[in-house]
Amino acid sequence: MAEPRRRATLTELLTDNLGRVALRCLQVIVILTLAAVVVFALIELKLVVLPVLIALILASAFNPLIGWLRRRNVPRMLATWITLIASLAVLGGAIYLIVIAVRNQWDDLVTSAREGIEQLQDWLRNGPLPIEQEQLDSVYEAGVDFVTSSEFGAGALAGVSAVGEVIAGIVLTIVILFFFLKDGDRMWNFLLTPFSPEHRERGHRVGRTTVRTLGGYMRGTSIVALVDAVAIGIGLAILGVPLALPLAAIVFALAFIPLIGATVAGILAALVALVANGPVVALIVVIIVIAVNQLEGDLLQPVVMAQSLKLHPLVILLALAAGTILGGVIGALISVPIAAVGWNIIKVWNAPEQPMVFKRPAFRRRRKARQVEPITSPGAEV
Repeated sequence: MAEPRRRATLTELLTDNLGRVALRCLQVIVILTLAAVVVFALIELKLVVLPVLIALILASAFNPLIGWLRRRNVPRMLATWITLIASLAVLGGAIYLIVIAVRNQWDDLVTSAREGIEQLQDWLRNGPLPIEQEQLDSVYEAGVDFVTSSEFGAGALAGVSAVGEVIAGIVLTIVILFFFLKDGDRMWNFLLTPFSPEHRERGHRVGRTTVRTLGGYMRGTSIVALVDAVAIGIGLAILGVPLALPLAAIVFALAFIPLIGATVAGILAALVALVANGPVVALIVVIIVIAVNQLEGDLLQPVVMAQSLKLHPLVILLALAAGTILGGVIGALISVPIAAVGWNIIKVWNAPEQPMVFKRPAFRRRRKARQVEPITSPGAEV
């Protein structure tokens, strides 16, 4: 009588080839599920998450100023107020200058825009593909109907709500920034208190790397953006393009979005020049923007950014896409520095000079230990 077949134990089922694949698949599913839950929670709490991230980036950028003041025995509270008030004064002054420039040149821009639209209509009626006046009138009426429709009113109300959220986010960002500047190091040390000395040292490395990366990125990008804005703004002013100062401010703001920000700013400046000054001036504006962007890519970025942002362009594009989907324009602004922080943390996880090393699973080590010694031939013995 044949002996009953022995059933494999649970350990054997989990440690054979199929079992290891199944365990890995289950681990991947659990990790993806947890990541989806975390992303969903962050999206739902973006009114809090985005101000925290923005305040962290700004605090990292102001960290050298705070350190310089404290090294000169300036009290912590006074150093925080000096940094915060100085930054708000610079930002408020820039916004004031932009508003004054827009108000002074708004009438000229409206007149130029009206003339440009009339020229465009004449070209559409008499160009290579003439369009009947009735068709233009129907497009105009469709636009008027949309503006006066209930959908546009609902969109306007949603826009008012969005403006309220933006104002609340700005106020919350300023408050969080104040506490990060004042007690950021103390907060991080408090969070690391429950950990062992080894893990606490790793936490300090992560904290220093985060501040260094975010601060270097912010300061470097600000310098590059300022050079771009000044160069393009001077070119627009010499060419007599209206709203040269506001357009330069837009160039400065969009320069914080890698790869695509400069292109969008250049298109906007060229469109304003086309409407207000004609196609020749618009072409010159395009040439100026291309020359400034070339100077930025070949000289400023490698020198100023240094080690702050060493990411492949594909990684930057993916980070921009993910940030835009999750957080809109603000997400696009902060996605790339966050990706750079993640990569630099991986590089210093074990030590500044050691890359991250993952331990081999226990069952792999046991299999290797059970390997037998190779059999030698009798003739090899002495």
